[in-house]
Amino acid sequence: MIKIEGSYLEGGGQIVRTAVALSSIMSKSIEIINIRKGRTKPGLKNQHIHAIKALQKLCGAKVEGLVLGGEHLIFQPKKLKSKTLNIDIKTAGSITLLLQSLLIPCLFLDKKITLRIKGGTCTNWSMPVEFLENVLLQYFEPYCDKLKLKQEKRGYYPKGGGKIEIKLKPKFNEHPIEKINQGKLVLIKGISHASKSLENAKVAERQAKKAKELLKKYEVPIKITVEYSDTLSIGSGITLWAIFENEQGDKEVILGSDSLGARGKKSEIVGKEAAEKLIKEIDNGACVDVHSADNLIPLMAFLPGSKIKVGEISKHTLTNIYTVEKFFGKIFEVKNNIITRSQQV
Repeated sequence: MIKIEGSYLEGGGQIVRTAVALSSIMSKSIEIINIRKGRTKPGLKNQHIHAIKALQKLCGAKVEGLVLGGEHLIFQPKKLKSKTLNIDIKTAGSITLLLQSLLIPCLFLDKKITLRIKGGTCTNWSMPVEFLENVLLQYFEPYCDKLKLKQEKRGYYPKGGGKIEIKLKPKFNEHPIEKINQGKLVLIKGISHASKSLENAKVAERQAKKAKELLKKYEVPIKITVEYSDTLSIGSGITLWAIFENEQGDKEVILGSDSLGARGKKSEIVGKEAAEKLIKEIDNGACVDVHSADNLIPLMAFLPGSKIKVGEISKHTLTNIYTVEKFFGKIFEVKNNIITRSQQV
């Protein structure tokens, strides 16, 4: 049984999400101790429990310690099998964080799968669904016959109520991810969104306008869509992504950023934050943004020879490397902001 220290480095729920994902794929039993020990409220949260239960259904795992606030977990998987999953987090718990546990195992299923999830689509400390759809999933597409995400309803903190559906038909292969040359910036896109009750105040337009003001220096087309939705809680946010092409005119790199609104926070500040984050990624010469990088580490573990260049090495990324290497041994090298997955199988 693989033993994992849940308080290592970043010490958050990511260790749990990554560990149970790899456990289910590799059919290796794990024991995690000191889960989220350094947090104000340590132990498993609601969204962790729903993620573990979903994987339990896919791989028939025997689980011990699956309780709210639990700091010790044993997960003993059997073989992965595809089935439709309907998951209701019942709070604004992050849908995208839950998917950190599910997406990679879905690539190893024997047939297509449908995931229907209710929860928070735009929440603090997690990528919004717009980021997932337009940035992160681009890395998963080469390993699928079909991959489609539909956001049926947005869900802001605290009530959530967001709904998404993902349909995935796996076609896994070991073609490595190679993102080390940024290429030429050709387009910046985005989605600026808000609750319908904020439409008269033009919150989404103001977020988009401020972002455009800061990004126009790159002298490329900027296309930011404005969207308003009926939501259970009032909220707003903006997701941006920059598209780069190589010399052959093929899409080479996508860099993403985002920012969320909050009570008392001006719309212009929201747009400014997202734009400044994207500018930092572009000007640092990154080929994978900081939020995508840590999510790619578990996928790269199954793709020998993968190599990505990031603008900065985050604690989340180093924590995921620690967790992955508990299963694979030493397979990653981090040097000059380039993360290389060895050729070792």
